[in-house]
Amino acid sequence: MRFHTILFGSYKQTSPKRPQVEPIPFQMRLPLALKKTVSSKSEKTREASCLQEMAVMFACFKNNEFDQIKCSQEISSFQTCFENYKQRSAELKAQEKKGILVPGEKKLTHRQMNLLLKRYPPLP
Repeated sequence: MRFHTILFGSYKQTSPKRPQVEPIPFQMRLPLALKKTVSSKSEKTREASCLQEMAVMFACFKNNEFDQIKCSQEISSFQTCFENYKQRSAELKAQEKKGILVPGEKKLTHRQMNLLLKRYPPLP
């Protein structure tokens, strides 16, 4: 612990760590307005697909010394789950590319947001 500030006095008057005495007034440099478009940063989905099926398949491999013949049912269930995931993700990607708005959607892509901003432009 650092006791020197407690023992030998408070922060210096020019120190950036000293507490703020009075509030700083807001100075508007640019007008507060929304932009006309939204950037496309960080829209990758981090969804864990078929995690349960994969865990069951690896557990079967471990119990049967990695014999694929004994674990054929688990392998087929994992493969069908992954095919379904690929199909769903392809449909979502096609919807995003077209910019189709889904009613009640909580997360919108940048294309959907830009479409909404074109339909309803922000006030100047």
